[in-house]
Amino acid sequence: MSENSQTGGQALVHALEREGVEAIFGYQGGAAMPIFDALHDSNIKLVVVRHEQGATHMADGYARATGKPGVVLVTSGPGATNTVTGLLTSLMDSVPVIVLCGQTITSMLGKDAFQEADVTGITHAVTKHNYLIKDANSIPRIMKEAFHIATTGRPGPVLLDIPKNITQGECTAAPLSEITLPGYNVPGRAITEDLQAAAKLINKSRRPVFMVGHGAVLSGAGEAIVRLAKKAGVPVVNTLLGKGAVSETHEFNLGMVGMHGTGYANKAVENCDLIMAIGSRWDDRIVGNIEAFCPDAAKLHIDIDRAEFNKVIQPDVCLAGDARLVIEDLIPLVDPLDTAAWLKDCSSYKKMYALKYQKQGGLRAQYVLDRLDKIGGQDCIITTDVGQHQMWAAQFLRTTKNRHWISSGGAGTMGFGFPAAIGSALGTGISSWAIVGDGGFQMTLCELATAAELGVPVKILVINNHFLGMIRQWQELFFDNRLTAAPLPGNPDFVKLAAAYGVKGWNIKRMADVDKVLQQAMDYNDGPCIVNAEVVQEDNVYPMIPAGAPYSEILLEAPKTKLAKPTGST
Repeated sequence: MSENSQTGGQALVHALEREGVEAIFGYQGGAAMPIFDALHDSNIKLVVVRHEQGATHMADGYARATGKPGVVLVTSGPGATNTVTGLLTSLMDSVPVIVLCGQTITSMLGKDAFQEADVTGITHAVTKHNYLIKDANSIPRIMKEAFHIATTGRPGPVLLDIPKNITQGECTAAPLSEITLPGYNVPGRAITEDLQAAAKLINKSRRPVFMVGHGAVLSGAGEAIVRLAKKAGVPVVNTLLGKGAVSETHEFNLGMVGMHGTGYANKAVENCDLIMAIGSRWDDRIVGNIEAFCPDAAKLHIDIDRAEFNKVIQPDVCLAGDARLVIEDLIPLVDPLDTAAWLKDCSSYKKMYALKYQKQGGLRAQYVLDRLDKIGGQDCIITTDVGQHQMWAAQFLRTTKNRHWISSGGAGTMGFGFPAAIGSALGTGISSWAIVGDGGFQMTLCELATAAELGVPVKILVINNHFLGMIRQWQELFFDNRLTAAPLPGNPDFVKLAAAYGVKGWNIKRMADVDKVLQQAMDYNDGPCIVNAEVVQEDNVYPMIPAGAPYSEILLEAPKTKLAKPTGST
């Protein structure tokens, strides 16, 4: 190796440093050892996880909370394939994550060598782009491209599969300051004709609604949306992943819309004469019955990804561009509207369809989350797993700051919430509450070791009903209460389990103890801690629009009669 050269592993690490990477979430292995060895001389913080899936979720949480790309480093074969669930999660929710995988040496590719897998083939469907690097001198260029692709346009995960002889071999290529990617074009501002067409429809409306999605969070469009909403007098609803773009305490915000959205947000959407989706892809959880979704309302769609246009809903106007830039350009074109009667209706919906839950018959998950909101939850980052606890958290934990709500939306990944909270807390230094179910928590609870080692301010709230709660709810409502594979009778004592990792914990079984314990956890600053809330076992999430049903069939409380099996997915 020449005097001025470096190994491929060193070139890769230097490229990470040039991209401003502060932390890598990784797990060692033979094929990745040259990269880990190069990290020994770097100031990049290496977070050693206990499972590669945990690494991808931590990088995902880090990216969502900070706006910077999260980086993962794993070995070949099972090390790489263990990242697939995390890659799908990041792809579905448009999160910039870079995954670096070791691979068998190039001469053994395709020969079923030890821990070999066709990683680029396996991950083709769960990445925005991926690479198999066969020349050490291409590392600076590919690394520059990977970060650009992951973080621009509609963000997403990019994977680099790197054979061991490439990271051990010599790299003489110089760093790149610019890249050329023919055909890769990122929309910025919408074209004038589309802006004018959209403004014309908005100006004609009398019952408009702005539906704020994850794209508004990613682009930081919240301030511009508030300015437009105030000028035109338009109420705002948000999707599950749009929470926080516009504060949920703002007078114009009606909260979450969709299957388990607030009754008043859903009623506003049902009765609107115009709906504008801002960085939302008209998810099936939002739309329900496509034919019956706002049939007489004008529909506008703002998205940076043209592939989302006309995929589910056929809008009257599609505006391709960055959500913040598009809204800023719409503001001078939109007039103050005559929406006084409409805002009065929306205000009455808030009173008529207010969120409610029983206060009797045991400790309710809704009560625990409602109290967490009141005693400081709005100042923390909230991450969740998937299921009943996720929907209750979305309803009762109001998000007031951008990037303070982190949840697996499109993929619905159990086990996501806790490692995502580790990543978010590490990236921001802000206390993070991981709201998890007893089912999902057990999928990645090995990362208690990682959290304890790092001493990160992660607070875990286990909504423990000893069931896969959303499965049980659907079995009760649609499958004659035939509880197959939903009960979890073998749950451990989570507080004792946490203690084995050196993590402080509390149990809550009575309403009278909720405030005291939550405040103790909020004030605990010596690393991670856990609160296990033993809640009512057979409680259901309402409101609920059954999958594939129209908004008119919303269930505000338990139905009096047996329901037909839904046509949509769980």
